[in-house]
Amino acid sequence: MKPPILEMKNITKEFPGVKALSDVSFRVAEGEIHCLVGENGAGKSTLMKVLSGVYPYGTYSGEILFNGQVQRFSGIRDSEQAGIGIIYQELALVPEMTVYENIFLGNEIRRGWTVDWNETIRRAAQMLAKVRLNVNPETKVRDLGVGKQQLVEIAKALSRDVKLLILDEPTAALNEDDSANLLNLLRELKQHGVTCILISHKLKEVISIADTVTVLRDGKTICTLDAKKGEVSEQVLIKHMVGREINNIYPPRERIRSDEVVLEVRNWSAYDPKLGRNVLKDVSFHLKRGEIVGFAGLMGSGRTELARSLFGNPDGYEIRGEMYVRGQKLRFGHPQEAIRAGMAYVTEDRKAKGLILIQDVKQNITLANLNEIANHGVIDGNAEVKVANDYRESINIKTPTVAQIVGNLSGGNQQKVSVAKWLFVRPDILILDEPTRGIDVGAKYEIYTIMNRLVQQGMSIIMISSELPEVLGMSDRVYIVSSGRISGELPIEEATQEKIMHLATN
Repeated sequence: MKPPILEMKNITKEFPGVKALSDVSFRVAEGEIHCLVGENGAGKSTLMKVLSGVYPYGTYSGEILFNGQVQRFSGIRDSEQAGIGIIYQELALVPEMTVYENIFLGNEIRRGWTVDWNETIRRAAQMLAKVRLNVNPETKVRDLGVGKQQLVEIAKALSRDVKLLILDEPTAALNEDDSANLLNLLRELKQHGVTCILISHKLKEVISIADTVTVLRDGKTICTLDAKKGEVSEQVLIKHMVGREINNIYPPRERIRSDEVVLEVRNWSAYDPKLGRNVLKDVSFHLKRGEIVGFAGLMGSGRTELARSLFGNPDGYEIRGEMYVRGQKLRFGHPQEAIRAGMAYVTEDRKAKGLILIQDVKQNITLANLNEIANHGVIDGNAEVKVANDYRESINIKTPTVAQIVGNLSGGNQQKVSVAKWLFVRPDILILDEPTRGIDVGAKYEIYTIMNRLVQQGMSIIMISSELPEVLGMSDRVYIVSSGRISGELPIEEATQEKIMHLATN
């Protein structure tokens, strides 16, 4: 076995009222890809923040050894100087700056007292070549897609001569092609001597790339598995992550056969004046009572634009076409009108658009339906607590109290709060945009169970998802969106990943 480049011994980290890490030990061999998995709230990101100096020495107990030397990082700059680079799920790039400025931000190449911009651009081009990103270094980061921005982050880390690269959910917002490209890049970096720690909830991704996998649960090290010895499989990882076996991640559901159409959209087109082009072109589809209809397609295909144009059109698209809700022809000029008509929309971006992270659980759950808990314009605090506690119990939001700040919850529990917020408006039609993005397998199972329960009660769900197994596992029918159009419709009995991808790329 190769010698360790990193050892973390007996790491314990506490926050007020919460022990995030309890005596965690973690060992990474030099030149390997080591995956770190666990449910949301298991302590993965906290452990990496301890390692990278975000939580400096003295705020935790235990010992860090890097290249055989005891390390006492007082901040991120110390860990970077030691050769450790970390890339978070929320990218730390400045959109208005160029690629080359971002790569060397805080690590500028100087000639005397001034920045040597010519050398900066030349070196940035070298870094971009290393990550196989063919863009002009003078391009503004805002003009790049998420997959390319992720590669700029890696180029930035490599410019600091990184020896250990930590990636926290790097493919959460990427499509399948960009994800595969990123994983291939990590394999190449491994060949050039860069050790990687990868945090991911995508277990198939973990299985495909990991040399070794460490599982955390409830802030403790559960086990470390060697992929070369055949110890890593999806069922084994799930069992260690959640503490029990989940034989079918998509819970079975008795499907409702109803001919009642609750939503019909005809020849729906949307022109975006900011982009100067149509983002939707003659889209037609229908949704029946008690069914889950999946919408699949590549990133940028128009799925989210469709959802937002139907739900009150907050982006100000110029709309043509017709929409019928329970047979009545409607068009919503504001999300509030959509809510009154019995429609709700759980956004793909819960942190920026779905929740108010600095407010507590009860405030977020009741936010979209305050009239329900108000007397003469004044919120009834007791009613608000009761409503929040009811949802906390019914959809299993793991929080010590509904007065907990939402920003302190794990991703899976934040997602459940976002779902609860829209369930409180009691919709007939629920649009779920990437309902399980960035959450672990146990929380996914709970979200799927909630979805099944809702449609059994007669609700109808539109599910937008980039994960094809999720689309196939949960949908009754699938619409495929490509370049703003519906390129096909498949009953679930006929749908396969290959057929969906064929239609999505046409």
